[in-house]
Amino acid sequence: MNEKLLQYLWKYKIFKNFDFKDTEGNALEILDFGTWNYNAGPDFLHAKIKTGGLILAGHIELHLRSSDWIFHKHSGNPEYQNVILHVVYQHDADLEEFVNSGIPTLELYSYIDEKTVQQYQYLLNESKFIPCENIFSPEKVPFQFAEENLLKKLDQKSLEIEESLKKFKNDYEAVLFHRLAYAFGLKVNAQIFKQIAENIDFTVLKKNLQNQVRLEALLLGMAGWLKQSQDAQTTIWKREFDFIQHKYQLADVNIHPKFMRLRPPNFPTIRLSQLAHLYHREQNLFSKIIAAKSLKEVIAVFSGIKASEYWDSRYTFGKISGNPSEKYLSQSFIELILINAVLPVKYTYHKYHHENIADEILEIYSKIKGETNTVTQGWQELGVHLRSAMESQAYLYHYHYFCEPKNCLHCSIGYQLLH
Repeated sequence: MNEKLLQYLWKYKIFKNFDFKDTEGNALEILDFGTWNYNAGPDFLHAKIKTGGLILAGHIELHLRSSDWIFHKHSGNPEYQNVILHVVYQHDADLEEFVNSGIPTLELYSYIDEKTVQQYQYLLNESKFIPCENIFSPEKVPFQFAEENLLKKLDQKSLEIEESLKKFKNDYEAVLFHRLAYAFGLKVNAQIFKQIAENIDFTVLKKNLQNQVRLEALLLGMAGWLKQSQDAQTTIWKREFDFIQHKYQLADVNIHPKFMRLRPPNFPTIRLSQLAHLYHREQNLFSKIIAAKSLKEVIAVFSGIKASEYWDSRYTFGKISGNPSEKYLSQSFIELILINAVLPVKYTYHKYHHENIADEILEIYSKIKGETNTVTQGWQELGVHLRSAMESQAYLYHYHYFCEPKNCLHCSIGYQLLH
């Protein structure tokens, strides 16, 4: 047994039974096993459990032994403050901080079949990119596969956006702000940026659009970075944020976006500053996006957006960088936020108003360069050419909803291969 395998078993829920009891003998129900986190922090995010009649929402950390919590130095680490369950293969120590805070520990040893461990260890070592890798052929991909799968993915995103609209009283501008914040955060800070955005009433943002300094102070302050002044500019931002926070009764949050595994141009400081400039310059952003009919028109909305002058010589607070430069949104980053935020919102808005612009949206996706990540690289190694975002998005959707869960009997490619 190793920690990776334990996480694998947890993700795919491979257990003898689910009549879980914690190490104290109390019944424990896992309502949501969470999302596997491949970055720094707890192993599974946004989980939900029921224990002692209470429903708890937060994160789950997995270890081979309970004592690994101490050895891995998680105690006192703010990233682990929202852990609601400690899952271990073997329970070898009672941890005082969990006992005092009422956080349960679940020992999985008796819930896992040893034969299953051996079998999945073999599969883990011999795993393939997709189940049908040995017989897959690009020629077997059905006609209009990309268009159909992309529309399925957009419809799925529409459901997510519609849920957000219910939560935020049908305010499309607010939901666009949340989706853009998520996209600006990239994979590492997406959820954190979204949390920052959702902690700001959009009416507060709109009332301060004309003041870029105050707008930037609002975003940096909600990230928890303006508790103290470090130089002349941060003193100004701190003063502005203190004023806004007091005036609008904003929550005192300490979210602290992450810098690990990011190239300096993608640092959260730079991205939040760029987001502030976008909303300062484009004070009718939602209307412009809805009115745009082509890729050229949509890209024009984001062209020329850059971080404020303070960041020309910095990536982090106070520290001067060696090569000063203006931090503009790159073409590739603009295309990324179009793919993940702008176009799904635009599609949902027109769909809600019974306006069929599917062909227009597909046309825009077809003119954006395809993304490059581990999944798209896997498809390309099998001979699939992903020339556009329409194709890369379609194959990403297919991988996550058919290949990864091995849903081969409902897969259009699998049908072609088996008949």
